[in-house]
Amino acid sequence: MHLGRRRAVTTRVGRPGFGRATGLLALLGALIAGSACEGESADATARPDGGAPRRVRLVRVDAGTVARTVTATGTLAAEDQVVLNTKVAGRLAALHVDLGSPVRMGDVLAVLDLTDFRLRVEQARTALAQARARLGVPLDGSGDAIDPERTALVREARAVLQQARLQRDRYQSLERERILSRAELERADADWRVAEARSQEAFEEVRSRIALVAERRTQLALAEQQLADATLRAPFDGVVRERHRSIGGYLEVGAPVATIVRMHPLRLRLAVPEREAGALRVGQPVRLEVEGGATKATGTLRRLSPAIDESTRTLLVEAEVPNADGALRPGAFARAEIVVDPGEPATLVPAGSVVSFAGIAKVLAVAEGRVIEKRVRTGRRAGDRIEVLDGVRPGDTIVADPGTLTAGQAVVVEP
Repeated sequence: MHLGRRRAVTTRVGRPGFGRATGLLALLGALIAGSACEGESADATARPDGGAPRRVRLVRVDAGTVARTVTATGTLAAEDQVVLNTKVAGRLAALHVDLGSPVRMGDVLAVLDLTDFRLRVEQARTALAQARARLGVPLDGSGDAIDPERTALVREARAVLQQARLQRDRYQSLERERILSRAELERADADWRVAEARSQEAFEEVRSRIALVAERRTQLALAEQQLADATLRAPFDGVVRERHRSIGGYLEVGAPVATIVRMHPLRLRLAVPEREAGALRVGQPVRLEVEGGATKATGTLRRLSPAIDESTRTLLVEAEVPNADGALRPGAFARAEIVVDPGEPATLVPAGSVVSFAGIAKVLAVAEGRVIEKRVRTGRRAGDRIEVLDGVRPGDTIVADPGTLTAGQAVVVEP
């Protein structure tokens, strides 16, 4: 039995090539183990906590103030907008403006054909001179007041009346002396009464002529006014928004010629939610930004509606926005912030220290040489700083520029 086992062992050991294969297997295992160790060493070097610590700079969380605002959207509107219409009918002879033309108050914008209007003025002036001649005053001049007793018509009537009175008195004396008959006295008395009536008639005629002079002067003033109305002038400083007519067309009374808008200042109409309406006051600053551009401006809240709109649950307000340079345009859509409290206490951090990802805001701090994360809830922005509602407190320190830092990474704080 022992002899057989020895023979078997001897047979395995002495099998050709067996020792060489065993050596090759051992060498391969050593190589695999070495590769595994190198991989583990490389992984350890690649981990953030396995490399050299990064240098970071810390900043302090400050306690400051930030303006509390009410945000709303609205539309810019012109302070004044008017459609220039004709007050008189006529043919358009000249049009001096077009779309976008700037105008100043009193500038001539359009002129109708003035021929007919000038003829009507001359006609009225001639009629006035005729009436003044019948009244007995100079043809020219503006003084129409005259004493009726000084007119020729009344003086003549008064003279006839005086003669008739003397004639009657003389006939009365002769009748008492029985020289004249009663019939002749009655005739003289009738002549006196007729003269008295004609004197009154002359006085009324003079008053009628005075009234006629006043009427003719009014007609002249109307003709001159129509002549002036045939020239259309700008009622205020502004810009032509639209031109409605062309030269040569006949315009009826009330025909539109051009639309003028006042560009400075502008009105900003805003619909503020009902929940924010209680904080609004006349005189509060309004900051706005126009849609589609980088144009920003500041205005002042001027008007508040007395009632809430029941359908939208909003309050209509109006702000006055200066626009001396014409950078803003009426009709533009604008986003606005009404400053209801310019100095409300707040916790502020640099805007660059806040990291946002997937809707989550956080800041990074340092504890025991490693980075830690703090989730925060942000609020309003104030220049290069941002308000933090919770997550940190004034006096805390956070990383100024997080960059690609991650939680747990080793860091060294710069002095």
